[in-house]
Amino acid sequence: MAMTQEQFDGLVKRLESFARQKPGNYKLRVGLLAVLGYAYIFLVLAGLIGLLALLVMIMLVNRRFNINMIKLVVLLLVPAFIILRSLWVTFPPPIGLPLNRQEAPRLFALIDELTSKLKTPGFHHILLTNEFNAGVVQIPRLGLFGWQQNYLIIGLPLMQALSQSQFRAVLAHELGHLSGNHSRFAGWIYRVRKTHTQIWERLHQGGVQGSSIIFEWFFKWYFPFFNAYSFVLARMDEYEADRCAAELAGAKNAAEALINVEVKARFLDSDFWPKVYKQVTHQIEPPAAVYANMSSALVSSLPTENVTKWFDQALKQKTNNADTHPCLSDRLVALGYLPDKQQKLSVPPPVKLSAADQLLGNLLNNLIDYFSSNWKQEISTGWRQRYAYAQESLKQLQSLEEKAEKQSLTDEEAWNRACWTLELKGDEVAIPLFKEILKEQPEHAAANYNLGQLLLQKNDESGIDYIEKAMKTDPGSVVQGCDLIYYFLMQQEKVEEAKVYRKRADEHYNLLMLAKQERSSVTPSDEFQFHDLESHDIENLSRQLSVYSAQLQEVYFVRKVVKYYPEDPFYVLVVLRRRGFWETDGDKLDNELADRLSNEVRFPDHAYIIVLNENGNSLKNKLRKIKGSIIYK
Repeated sequence: MAMTQEQFDGLVKRLESFARQKPGNYKLRVGLLAVLGYAYIFLVLAGLIGLLALLVMIMLVNRRFNINMIKLVVLLLVPAFIILRSLWVTFPPPIGLPLNRQEAPRLFALIDELTSKLKTPGFHHILLTNEFNAGVVQIPRLGLFGWQQNYLIIGLPLMQALSQSQFRAVLAHELGHLSGNHSRFAGWIYRVRKTHTQIWERLHQGGVQGSSIIFEWFFKWYFPFFNAYSFVLARMDEYEADRCAAELAGAKNAAEALINVEVKARFLDSDFWPKVYKQVTHQIEPPAAVYANMSSALVSSLPTENVTKWFDQALKQKTNNADTHPCLSDRLVALGYLPDKQQKLSVPPPVKLSAADQLLGNLLNNLIDYFSSNWKQEISTGWRQRYAYAQESLKQLQSLEEKAEKQSLTDEEAWNRACWTLELKGDEVAIPLFKEILKEQPEHAAANYNLGQLLLQKNDESGIDYIEKAMKTDPGSVVQGCDLIYYFLMQQEKVEEAKVYRKRADEHYNLLMLAKQERSSVTPSDEFQFHDLESHDIENLSRQLSVYSAQLQEVYFVRKVVKYYPEDPFYVLVVLRRRGFWETDGDKLDNELADRLSNEVRFPDHAYIIVLNENGNSLKNKLRKIKGSIIYK
């Protein structure tokens, strides 16, 4: 049985306490758990190879090579090959603009100083990206056996948002992940997780039914425990990296870097980029100097009201198990920057001279132009398409607004008007329109959901009631709706109320996965019943199938009895294909026919299509007993 989120959270909490009290013993447990995973994998591999050797020996001694023994050899070879291939852990190299020492001597001098003081390995590649982030990536050349190639990834916007002292703290934090023996251990644990995941995925995708059974029982028990243990280790590494930042750049600079990153990331997400993309409504080409504009915005004084709101949001966030990074307030406390909960914190003053200006010098303008040009080139086609869509939508919106002044709109027109208004004119104008829709249609799921989301974004708690109505009407919105309410309540520091929605989202998600699994296959052991569709729907389906009369012998259409969400019907179309006497590629023709029917036939609802082969008599006989199941013959 899979571990629930509540159980996972409880285990993580106990492990964090144990790790604080006995860090050495905790790391020993993590290491032993990792070794256990490898021990099982190699034990299974040794068993498979041993069985293969025994089978081959028996065939050679008896000089008998019957088809069943050959099938058994293949059945053993497939999982053995998958395991061997998965042990070679592969990581795609990161993408970015390579920098060299001659281009940015000051930046390289800073990196050299920090690597020397932290005694970290050198970097083989230093890449600059257009992202508001920084990180260290190690790519093992020898897969499981390591021999790392080290990448330092630096986001230009991050350098533009911080002072040199604050950026020094960020670099020290990232390099802290490589300092000392803990980084090698953490890297090994990460590769163990990657190896196990690859084996699990490849066994499921291997194409041989039952090949994953060898590992299923073990991994279902092992994965949740190993993930919890390694999760705590990753969070410990974040705190340790913060300590490295404080030692090399000062606690004040490390704390101010954390605050600036939080606030300016929110500025980019909720202010800068939305304003850029709003220009598509009146500008056929994307702006040419977007990263130059970003550079100016990141070092200028942001509106006080917005800064206060973003900072409050960041401080209200609580550490949770969705991310190994602790929340801002916990990190500030660990740095000693927030010793008193009543202490009034403030956002650092605007950066007078950014780290990018100081460390990149004359190269900076060329880099800004490079990223602006690349961004414009990548987005141009989509931008023009969006511009055309926006112009057409504006025309239709204007037409609906003119009509609304003279007469009532239909339900569909009212909905389109509200959606286009939200999309093209903003939430302030759209909110009254969604409220108007709900006056006429109180159970309108999408209108309730949209209005609830908009109100929560404005810190209006009444949005919860609207989302609850949406989830009641549309079960498909439950997971996303619960997530919205969860994050809103967490920002309001209503942790216990938020946990209720997190649990509800997890439970509903598990039900969705069970329903998806139940609908992922059809076997003779399943229970079926009459489709219960209107006669005109079946007649229309039969007419469409008549186009394929040369290939069809019989067609059955039934409804599979399902346990989860039975109100959502699961239809099954079972086809008996005409087969030629000398046919040698029957499976290929079956698949081709199934693909054609799936792409070309319009069904009243979603339908699962099966083309029966010569082994399908048991399913065919079962369907024939259901009255009205044959719709084409």
